[in-house]
Amino acid sequence: MKKALIPLVLFLALAVFLAVGLKLDPREVPSPLIDKPAPAFTAPTVADPTRTLARDDLLGKVWILNVWASWCGACREEHPVLVKFARGRQLTLIGLNYKDDRSAGTAWLERFGNPYTDSLFDPDGRIGLDYGVYGVPETFVIDRQGVVRYKHIGPLTPEVLRDRVEPLLKRLAA
Repeated sequence: MKKALIPLVLFLALAVFLAVGLKLDPREVPSPLIDKPAPAFTAPTVADPTRTLARDDLLGKVWILNVWASWCGACREEHPVLVKFARGRQLTLIGLNYKDDRSAGTAWLERFGNPYTDSLFDPDGRIGLDYGVYGVPETFVIDRQGVVRYKHIGPLTPEVLRDRVEPLLKRLAA
């Protein structure tokens, strides 16, 4: 009789773990980069392959790194929000065109608008890998010292920008 209960107990334990896991928000995955220096990079821009930008070029500025790709459906959802957010703001918004084709990235920005101060070209995903990107879009807020202060997984929404990103940007700019 006791041996017959073992599979039932194991099943119930598994069901409890599954139920707890289903209640977790995948956008709340903590990043090991929070409060650590942003990984260094030097990369060509999407618009001009002869021009490069490095992380160290951004030291002294509060900036946002937004990882995107022309093949990404969620990026298409997020993009108008970014365009509207960047309009009329003194904001350093750096795009990271992740595992994409340069011509597709350029066409995307021409078609949908370019909210970025600059957009880096990361065709093999090495920069994204250093930042712990496992899907696009992902967004990082980085302070003047080059320290990652926030990471958002998934498309930015007006609510996330209003409730999380903008207050953080104000604190970091003060």
